Amino acid sequence: MSKRELGRSGIQVPLLTFGGNVFGWTVDQAASFNLLDALLDHKLNFIDTADVYSSWVEGNHGGESETIIGNWLKKTGKRDQIILATKVGKPMGEGKVGLSPRYIKEAVEASLKRLQTDYIDLYQSHDDDADTPLAESLAAFDALIKEGKVRAIGASNYSAPRLAEALKVSQENGLARYETLQPQYNLYDRKVYEEALEKVVTDNGLGVINFYGLAAGFLTGKYRTKADASKSKRGESVVARCLNERGLKVLQGLDQVAEKHGAQPGQVALAWQITRPSITSPIVSATSLQQLDELAQAATLKLDDADIRTLNDASAW
Repeated sequence: MSKRELGRSGIQVPLLTFGGNVFGWTVDQAASFNLLDALLDHKLNFIDTADVYSSWVEGNHGGESETIIGNWLKKTGKRDQIILATKVGKPMGEGKVGLSPRYIKEAVEASLKRLQTDYIDLYQSHDDDADTPLAESLAAFDALIKEGKVRAIGASNYSAPRLAEALKVSQENGLARYETLQPQYNLYDRKVYEEALEKVVTDNGLGVINFYGLAAGFLTGKYRTKADASKSKRGESVVARCLNERGLKVLQGLDQVAEKHGAQPGQVALAWQITRPSITSPIVSATSLQQLDELAQAATLKLDDADIRTLNDASAW
């Protein structure tokens, strides 16, 4: 498995990142353990989660994904075999939100405890916090790196101007900088990233671990008619958002390239992202070993220039 560096962090990761939001949500602990074992078998050892996963499930409070990963680490003793990313900033209860230095210090200890580890490889701001000066948040992150609790930091859901400002603040104050960005990006959702964020990323040598790499399943070809909305809990929203003239054109392009390579549309969609120079490692999720096996093949699928043109034209914004 080829590897790429996360920004200038020195941390090498595979071409695909596994999204741990499914742990404690659509897969229970036993199934999660099986997936984690299989990830290592595929040499996909970069796992992204967040403290807030999966608070949206009835009866959950957040921390479920981190807890399951921590239980797996305790059972297997394989902490040194994975690259672990988590996030801070989304609401976790009264007074537990944002990027104030006080809360960052509190939240990292809670994540470390749930993960049953003494360090996090990549600690990310889950949302921008306009109420806390960037210098204060970055100083708190910098302290965590110096204490050895965090190896590198990243940003998620930042606008291009705020990301550029954060990088400037780090440079001017001699603080650790965001080494990665986690934006929404895929063949259907290209405009926001390509219009402004991509330039900030490339100008500053940041790594990109984009989420919704398969547009919530749309790019697998699962949803082709309105009737397909019944195929999953999120099907209705996916169909409402993506099943339109442009979406169908994207699927047509994916089908064309997939047929040429004897591959699945979802594999082609991920391979297209992997070939983009600014993308480091797209985030993907699976709820079964079969899904994981299929997704893993995207990392070895080689697209040629004609394939890229076909997909770029089909998804032009």
